[in-house]
Amino acid sequence: MAEAARARPMPTPETQHFWDGTRAGELRLQRCDACDQVYFPPRPFCPACGSRKVSVFAATGKATLYSYVINHRPAAPGFTPPYAIAVVTLAEGPRMMTNIVDCPQTPEALVLDMPLQVKFEKLDDAITLPLFAPAKA
Repeated sequence: MAEAARARPMPTPETQHFWDGTRAGELRLQRCDACDQVYFPPRPFCPACGSRKVSVFAATGKATLYSYVINHRPAAPGFTPPYAIAVVTLAEGPRMMTNIVDCPQTPEALVLDMPLQVKFEKLDDAITLPLFAPAKA
């Protein structure tokens, strides 16, 4: 019997620019043209001031580890425990929930405020996930 696949995000008209970006190897964020607030997740209006005048831009892909939990329980489909479920602070300011990859999934390896860099994982032709790995020195 085949192993169940990881759940796929479902792009919407409001999030399509984000998924188009990850497929192109870019982490795309939005910035309010009225108050300059950078935000995530994608939405058609600024969460700070409510303006609908927003722009999409390519972020640096740099982040720091804000918080995490290491899951050791039987995994959700598409995950092999242990794996880190993390919140990272993007260099541009917003926080994003993600997974940390390419390092041991231990408290010794996952140090708060450690520098991270986005890494893209293609699920299929439509969806590429933004994951984060320790930044190379």
